[in-house]
Amino acid sequence: MPIKAEYQTESYIKKTAVLRTQSVVECRFSFGDGANEILAVCAQVSPAGCEVSSGRVNYGGRLVCTVVCSDVNGKLSRAQKGAEFAHFADDDRLAPAQTAQCRLNCERVTVRRDGSSFVVSAVVSAEITVYGSAERTYLASASGAVCRSEPVKLLSAVTFSGESEVEDEFEAAGVEDILMHDAKVLVTDCRCGGGEVRVNGEIYLSLLAMRGDEPVALDRVIPFSAEIMCDDAVLPRRAVCCAQLLEATVSARVNEERGRCSVTFNAQLRLDGSFFEEHETSAVTDAFCEEGNASLEFAYEEEDVCEEIRVYAERVSGACSVKGKVDYSCAFRVATCPRAECTYSADTGMLEGAVSCTLVYVREGETHSTEVVLPFSVKLNGSEGGSASAVDVAVNNISVRQRAEGECEAEASLKITACVCGRKNCRYVCGIEDAEGDKDEDCAITVLIPCGGESLWAAAKRLKMKPEEVAEACGGVNFPLGGQERIVIYRPKK
Repeated sequence: MPIKAEYQTESYIKKTAVLRTQSVVECRFSFGDGANEILAVCAQVSPAGCEVSSGRVNYGGRLVCTVVCSDVNGKLSRAQKGAEFAHFADDDRLAPAQTAQCRLNCERVTVRRDGSSFVVSAVVSAEITVYGSAERTYLASASGAVCRSEPVKLLSAVTFSGESEVEDEFEAAGVEDILMHDAKVLVTDCRCGGGEVRVNGEIYLSLLAMRGDEPVALDRVIPFSAEIMCDDAVLPRRAVCCAQLLEATVSARVNEERGRCSVTFNAQLRLDGSFFEEHETSAVTDAFCEEGNASLEFAYEEEDVCEEIRVYAERVSGACSVKGKVDYSCAFRVATCPRAECTYSADTGMLEGAVSCTLVYVREGETHSTEVVLPFSVKLNGSEGGSASAVDVAVNNISVRQRAEGECEAEASLKITACVCGRKNCRYVCGIEDAEGDKDEDCAITVLIPCGGESLWAAAKRLKMKPEEVAEACGGVNFPLGGQERIVIYRPKK
C-alpha cells in the first residue's frame, strides 16, 4: 500500500546568525602647548541603529572619548570629543525582513602623539544577533505506514527593545570638580509576564574628581528597573537582555559653605533582548511500513533557553604588572578607569582574565600615569557543564600600592552576571516516502532476540507489526526488555 502523508506547516522566528566584527574609531585632540601628557582616557561607545539588507547588516554608533591631561605645572584638566561611525558585516543568510540586535563594546584604547595633537584610537567590537522568520513542516499522519505520534514542544523566538532613563543624585564630601566619568551596566534580572518585560540591573559609576589639588576616585552603584511593553510576554518566563548606555552625563554643584558637592547622574539606556515562546503539538517522531520500506527525513531543533540570571560578587587581589617603571620615588595619587577583560570556560566554570586601570602618580614633581593589570581567576559555582552564557563583569573599588620597590599589588571588587541556560531540543519526522529495499521472506514464525532496554516501539519496528499487536502477542512481557527474553511471533498465512 503506497504511503499517503499529511503534513502540518507553521511559521516561527528563529535565531538566524550571530556575527562578530571589529572597527577602529579615532578622536583627535589638539591642546596646543597647554598639555604635557594625557594621563587617563575613558572611551564610551553607544549604538545608533542596526539594519539588515540582503547579505549584509549595517550598524552604527557614537564613540565619546574623555581625556584627562596635565600641563607642565602638573595641573589637571579635561577634554571631551565624540565621533560617529558606521560599519557592516556580511553573511549569506541575511535578508531585509530580518531583525538584528547589536551589542557594542569598546576594547583596546591607545593614545599616540601626532605633532601637537593627540590621537585616541579605540577598537570597537560588535556582536550582532539576527532573527528571522522561518517555516517548519512536520508529519501529522500517514496512511500506509505505522506512525508514532508524540507531544513535541516547539520554540519560537520573541525579540523586544526599549529605552529607559536613570537618574541619581548623591553628595561627595570635599569634591570641587568632576574630571571624568565611566559607567558599566549590568542586567541582574529579566522576567516576562502580563504583556511586559521587567528588567532590573545596576550601573557601576566610576568618577575621577578633584578634592582640593588632589585627584580622587569615587565609585557608586546605581540600581535601575525598566518595563518594556511586549504583547507576546504573557506567560511568566525568563528572558535575556542587554543594556547599553546611549548617553550619560554627570553634573556637580558645589556648596562652599557646607564643603560638599552634590553630584547628579543622568543616563539613557538602550535595552535589547529576547525570549522563547513554547507550544506543544502532536507530531510523528518515527514511522515504518508493515509491508515494504519507508524512507524518513527528520528535523532537529535545539535552543539554549534562559532559566536564571546568576549574580556573583568577588574580591580579587594579588601581584599586578605595571607597564611603566615605578619605585619608591613615585607617589601614587589615584587608580581610575577600571575595566575587566575575561574569558569564560563552559567546561570548568572558570572565569579567567585581568582587571586593568590607569594609575596616576607623581615623580620628582611631575605627574605621570601608567597602566596596571591584575590577573584573576574566579570559579562561577553552578555554571559548570556549559550551562552559563552571556557572562558580563563590572569593576569598582580598585586600589594599587607598592609592596616592595618596583613591585605592586592591587585589589578590586568584581560583580559578575551569568545567564544560566537549559538546552531544549526536539526531533520529528518532516518527510516520508516509499523506499525500495530487500523484500522480507514470508515465514510462519519469527523469533525476536531483543537488545537490553528495547522498547515496545523498537520491537514493533523490527518486527514490522503494530505495537498493539506485539503487546498482545507477548502476553505479560514487560517493556522495556531486559535482553534475556525471546519473543516468538506466529504469522498465520493470509
